[in-house]
Amino acid sequence: MNNEEVLQALAHLIGTTYDENTRDTVMRITGRVGVLGPGDIRTLQLDPNRITIRANSDSLIEGFAFG
Repeated sequence: MNNEEVLQALAHLIGTTYDENTRDTVMRITGRVGVLGPGDIRTLQLDPNRITIRANSDSLIEGFAFG
């Protein structure tokens, strides 16, 4: 699944609340293991397969980024 397909597959999560199960849901849907949630520690190493879940201060998912 390329990044565009990932965005399409995860689009239904935008606007929902990020919780402890969201990262597992993203991994299950996409088949990717490199998934970071809000507040997770990030490395400086660029990984084009890594998905970062972006959420606002109310924990609502605003989107996804790669790298």
